[in-house]
Amino acid sequence: MLYMAIERFKNRDAQAVIAASARRGAWLRTVSTTWSRVETSFDRCFQLMECADLRLLEQWADRWRDLVDFEFVAVRLSKEATGLISVEV
Repeated sequence: MLYMAIERFKNRDAQAVIAASARRGAWLRTVSTTWSRVETSFDRCFQLMECADLRLLEQWADRWRDLVDFEFVAVRLSKEATGLISVEV
């Protein structure tokens, strides 16, 4: 399953998150990040993540909640969505 992770850096402190990544390790083996972008203001990060179970993402996020507020949104690729929706022209 794909999830868009929207990460809001507490106190707009992206540097603290990057520094903590080196100490804590960034990912679980059950979570794969296929795409990641950081907002130009360094307020948020957007990551497309693949994980079989949302609970695993929540467990991973628990390790970071002191620095980041998370929102996970289940998403699908546009190509898949197009195949699911019949559009009459």
